[in-house]
Amino acid sequence: MKETLEDMLEEIHKLESRISEEIEKKKKDLKYRINKHKIIFEKEAISLQKKFSISLPRYMFTGNIIIYIVSPVIYSMIIPALILDLFVSAYQYICLPVYGLPHLKRSDYIVIDRQYLKYINLLERLNCVYCGYFNGLIAYTQEVASISEQYWCPIKHARKLKKHHDRYYQFIDYGNAEDYRKGLNRLRNKLKEEFDIH
Repeated sequence: MKETLEDMLEEIHKLESRISEEIEKKKKDLKYRINKHKIIFEKEAISLQKKFSISLPRYMFTGNIIIYIVSPVIYSMIIPALILDLFVSAYQYICLPVYGLPHLKRSDYIVIDRQYLKYINLLERLNCVYCGYFNGLIAYTQEVASISEQYWCPIKHARKLKKHHDRYYQFIDYGNAEDYRKGLNRLRNKLKEEFDIH
């Protein structure tokens, strides 16, 4: 029996679920739990983390000087990131309801929690907050964009993409005009099913 694209996607989702389960198991090994968004470490874990902490002065004086030269460029990216965040949030609150879709929960994508770790110093915490925000923002932006793409133009590209969002596999093949006309409403309805909209 020939395996279809949908069968392969289902297998990918099963593997992703197994990976998530393994990550959850590691939480117990690393002696922490999450209670109402609050991360709670056992005392034993806190003591162990502190053993691996490097003080801020030691960290700064053992770093590569080039890092401090390029830091202003890295941190200046926060300005376009904040503007992107503002515009993507406005877009999804204004436009997605027009398509009959709910807005996404931004906090499902932008997760900032690494600063609570005891083995990273103040500068490392700042960097972790920055990276968590920036990468979460990109994931949030991509999800909003992928929903829009599935609604308006769910067509695969002719050229191979190095990386694409999860919805891309279900898009209609490039050049298949008949399937596009038949499949557009099906993919729009699939979006509404995903968000449980009737």
